[in-house]
Amino acid sequence: MAHRVSLRTRLVIVAAAAVGISVALASAACYISVRRTLVRDVDNQLRRQADVVASRTFRPEIPSLRGVAGPLSRSGLDTAEAFQVIQADGKVVIAATTPLPVTAKDKAVAAGHLDQAFRSVGTTGNPDHARVLTFSVGGGFAVQLSRPLGDTDRTLSHLAWVLALVAAAGVAFSLVLGYLVGKTSLKPVEELTEAVERVGATGQLDERIDVTGDDELARLATSFNQMLAALDQSRRQQAQLVADAGHELRTPLTSLRTNIEVLLRVHDLPEADRTALFSDITGQLSELTTLVGDLVELARDDEQRPESVDVRLDVVVEDAVDRARRRAPSLTFNVALGPALVRAQPNLLERAVLNVLDNAAKWSPAGSSVEVSVGRNGASWRLAVRDHGPGITDEDLPHVFDRFYRSASARRLPGSGLGLAIVRQVVESSDGAVSAVASPEGGTILRIDLPAVEVGSSSDIHEQPATPAVSVPTHTSHRALSAASDAS
Repeated sequence: MAHRVSLRTRLVIVAAAAVGISVALASAACYISVRRTLVRDVDNQLRRQADVVASRTFRPEIPSLRGVAGPLSRSGLDTAEAFQVIQADGKVVIAATTPLPVTAKDKAVAAGHLDQAFRSVGTTGNPDHARVLTFSVGGGFAVQLSRPLGDTDRTLSHLAWVLALVAAAGVAFSLVLGYLVGKTSLKPVEELTEAVERVGATGQLDERIDVTGDDELARLATSFNQMLAALDQSRRQQAQLVADAGHELRTPLTSLRTNIEVLLRVHDLPEADRTALFSDITGQLSELTTLVGDLVELARDDEQRPESVDVRLDVVVEDAVDRARRRAPSLTFNVALGPALVRAQPNLLERAVLNVLDNAAKWSPAGSSVEVSVGRNGASWRLAVRDHGPGITDEDLPHVFDRFYRSASARRLPGSGLGLAIVRQVVESSDGAVSAVASPEGGTILRIDLPAVEVGSSSDIHEQPATPAVSVPTHTSHRALSAASDAS
C-alpha cells in the first residue's frame, strides 16, 4: 500500500508550492518589465539618432555614394556605431562595419510603405545581439541604425540570478514557515486525535479537550466535547434505564415465581385460593407486558423514526378518548375540540394522548369526570386533560414525567412509572412541551403543547376525516371545563 502523506506534510508542500508559484510569477513579471524598460531605452536612443539623421539634407548624395564607405558628417551617421543605407529592392548602398540583415519590412520602409520598423537581431548573450531601427529618408531609400544589446543582456542575466535566489529563499522560508504553522495549527487536531484514541482504548467518555480561541479548530474541539458529553449522558441514561428496569422487573417476576411455586407445590389448594392465584398471575403478566412494552418504546428514543406529517390533533384526541371510555366505563369524558393542525407522528401522538387520558382515568374516582380540551395557546395548540383525583403534591410535581418515578400514593396502584415519560419523549420529539399543574378546584391538569401548523401553509396534511368541534354534553360540568380552558 502506498505511503500516505501526513496532513502536516501536505500543508507544508501546499504552502511551499503556493509561495514558489507566487514568487515565480512575480519574478517573471519583474523580469519582463525590466527587459521592456531597457529595450525601450535603447529604442529611444535609436529614435533620437534617427531624428538627427532625418533632419539632415544628405539624401541627394546617396546615389553617388553607392559602394563608398566612409564618414558622412553631413548626414549625422558618423556618430552611429553601426548603420547602412538600403534601397527599396534591398540592396545596400553604403554600410559601416558588418552589414545588417535586410527583411521584407525593411524593404517596405525604403519603398515608403512604412515610416519605420524596430527589430532585434542576433541571439541573447552573443556579440551580434543588437537592436535595429529602419526608417525612411525618401526617394526609395531607408537608413538602418543598430545598437548592441550586450549591456542589456548582462543586466538581465544578473537580474535573473537575483530573482532565482530570491525565489529559492522564498520557497525555503515557506517550507520552514509551513512546518511551524502546521505544527502550531494542527496541535488541537493532534490533541483531538489523542483524545479519540484514548476514548477508543479506555471507553471513558469523560475525556475533554481544552478549547482556546474561536476559530474552526476551536469549534471542532467544542463540538467534540459536546459529542462526548452527549454520549456520556446517553450512556448514563442507558445504564440508569437498565438499572431501573431491572428493579421494576424484579418485583413482578418474584411475585410470579412465588405464585407459580405455590401452585406447583400445594396440590390440595382450595379452589378459591387457586382462582385468586391465577387472577394474581394474570394481573402480574399483564403488568409485566405493559412494562416491557413501555421499556421497548423508551429504548427506541435514538432509533430512526418515520418523518412527521401534518395531523389533526383534534381527530387524534377524539380517537384516544373513545378508547379511554372503553377502558374506564365508570368515568365521564367531557370533550371540547376544534380543528387543530400540528406536525407529528400520528401513531406516537395517539399513544402519548392515550397515556395522558389513562393517567387521568387511573386517578379519577368512579363516577367522576375527566375534562379534555384542545385550544390555541399562542403559536401552539394545547391539549389540556383534567382529572378530579387527589392531585399531585408540590414535591412530586417536578418529577411526574421522569422515568420510573412513582409517588408514594402511586405505588399501591398498577403501573410502571413510564407512561408519562413516554408522553414527554414523544412530545419533545415533535418540538413540543409537556407540563403538569395542580387545579385550583382539585385534581391535576396535564398539558401538551405542540407547534401549530397554519392552514394553507401545509403541503402534506395527514389524511383523516375532518371533525367538527365536539359539543359538550348537557350533563358536563361547565365549571370544570372552564377551569381546564383557563389552564390552556
